[in-house]
Amino acid sequence: MNILKGLGNFFKEPPALPEIQDKEKVKSMYSHWRLRIFYACFLGYTIFYLCKKNIAVALPGLSHEFGYTNTELGLLGSSLYLTYGIGKFVNGVLADGSDVRKFLPCALIMTAIANICFAFAPSAVSVLGLSPKMFAVVLLWVLAFLWGVSGWFQSAGFPAIAKSLTYWYSNSERGTKWSLWSCSHQTGTFLSFIIAGHIASHFGWRAAFLVPGCLALITALWLFDRLRDRPQSLGLPDIEEYNEEPVKTSAQDKKSEDDMTYVQIFKKYILCNKTIWLLAIAYIFVYIIRFGAEDWMIMYLSNAKHDTLADATNKIASLPLVGIIGTVCAGFISDKLFKSKRAPVNLLYLAGVIVSLILLKLNTISMLDFVIIGMLGAFTYGPQMMIGGLCAVESSSKKVASAATGFTGTFGYIGAMLSATGTGIMVDKFGWNGAVYFWLCSACICITICTILFFDELKKKKAEN
Repeated sequence: MNILKGLGNFFKEPPALPEIQDKEKVKSMYSHWRLRIFYACFLGYTIFYLCKKNIAVALPGLSHEFGYTNTELGLLGSSLYLTYGIGKFVNGVLADGSDVRKFLPCALIMTAIANICFAFAPSAVSVLGLSPKMFAVVLLWVLAFLWGVSGWFQSAGFPAIAKSLTYWYSNSERGTKWSLWSCSHQTGTFLSFIIAGHIASHFGWRAAFLVPGCLALITALWLFDRLRDRPQSLGLPDIEEYNEEPVKTSAQDKKSEDDMTYVQIFKKYILCNKTIWLLAIAYIFVYIIRFGAEDWMIMYLSNAKHDTLADATNKIASLPLVGIIGTVCAGFISDKLFKSKRAPVNLLYLAGVIVSLILLKLNTISMLDFVIIGMLGAFTYGPQMMIGGLCAVESSSKKVASAATGFTGTFGYIGAMLSATGTGIMVDKFGWNGAVYFWLCSACICITICTILFFDELKKKKAEN
């Protein structure tokens, strides 16, 4: 109990300082800290992805060295998604009341340690002197455990950053800024495929975990220097007040919110919020597509299209690289063209996902795979950024921003688990066409849910007018 109490005090959110009255000083500090916190969050989350997407380039090596089936490899991936999904919700609740400056770096340090342990796991298990068959079984469960531990601590990254972005950027600019930050997903994925892929091809799959783990340790120390918590912890006014931007919440609701406990706010804006539930369910199917492409595309290209590991790695790099363009455009279009409406953008992008998957299945020209996989990335990452992140935050309260994204994120990683295990099963049962059909069905279901959200949004706008 004393240890838990000590940890609670260590991570406790810093108190709000007396508000600075000098407007020029406020302007200078906001300009400085918004930029500093933005690039720290961007680079920090990029490194999280170096320690997460490296598993994709390791799958062929693990299969070759230890003889694991696609279903067994899917089970390995599911261990991270299980702990990541649960952890995203739990850590989301914790992050709402925690100091981002401490919470985020500590999560990255523990992620780094788990990655390094993953690399050394075969050597550790070999000490037991087991038969080859038993060795492979025990190692699989040890790797699954370590990857699950890594998933738990990685899940603390996004909620903490969601809190920062919500407090440091107001509604009218949040779509653009959130989409720019969300490019850290694609940047990290791209760098992971390139760095881990080429490291693995030259030095083996173990090096693909050691190098990112060491980079993460260094980055965590840098983050502690760069980050700060809410603007109020530095004596700055609320971001909506600073930007002279009206808050969507009515004055009566805001006063009521101030009188409510965290549990009451959580119940009102998350547990009893129909929109949040629909977003969470839609997020399941977004993640089936996203992680199906990210985790299985190298295997798909290698087995179904007979590409070499180097060629497959280069092709999948276009997924996050072009995905950056799709993500930025999604936020910009929703802010500028649709006046902060998110539902129309989600529908447009999901239609693009369906077209991309059909083209991927039908295409027989190798060079066109770069374009098609890039299109898939562009159209997948937009809804990934919107549905479980920006839409969730804007459909709840700023006071439960981390919990809202953690809640939808938990459902997203249910989808990731279904993608990891489900894709493996579909491939083993029906071949790679089964995997593509699995992803296509998921896109169609997600469009159906987003259509419901679109009409709900129209009804709310009519009611407001």
